[in-house]
Amino acid sequence: MKIKSETLINELIDLTKQNITKIDALNQCSGANLNWRPTLESWSILETIEHLNLYGYFYLPEINSCIEGTRSQADLYFKSGLLGNYFAESMLPKEKLNKMKTFKDKDPIGSQLDKQVITECLKQQTQTIFLLNEARSVSLNRTKTAISISRWIKLKLGDTLRVVVYHNQRHLVQAENILKDSASN
Repeated sequence: MKIKSETLINELIDLTKQNITKIDALNQCSGANLNWRPTLESWSILETIEHLNLYGYFYLPEINSCIEGTRSQADLYFKSGLLGNYFAESMLPKEKLNKMKTFKDKDPIGSQLDKQVITECLKQQTQTIFLLNEARSVSLNRTKTAISISRWIKLKLGDTLRVVVYHNQRHLVQAENILKDSASN
């Protein structure tokens, strides 16, 4: 995938703003709806949002550190890496969400959660927009970030930004589906 760097950043900011709107809507739900689970093994809406927070605790400082630590100048175009593009594309929401195994440290099932989880997620989304704007001044190709599953694997910053935003988008679709299911039960 090859795209103008500015276009990619603008698209990711737009998606993050849509995510904020979805999170705001979830914040209006009752505690019963937010904690309802379709099955014992499934996440509630709050657990789904907490999962996003757990990833944000890793990725947001990592992205910030890499942006601050690079000397590379912005590129006109971003060209996705093979592995980065694979990870990013796999995160995009699909008609029927494919199940993915979650690492234990990112699995909030059974946690005692309240609406503070939503407040934290909104804060992280705002921070994501800030970092996307900061990324305009550095190379999305030459700036590399670690990923949560291995500090040894590095992705291009542009791919990492895609992974984070698409992952948020994916799980917000999941949360909306849980809400629909809870209304019919």
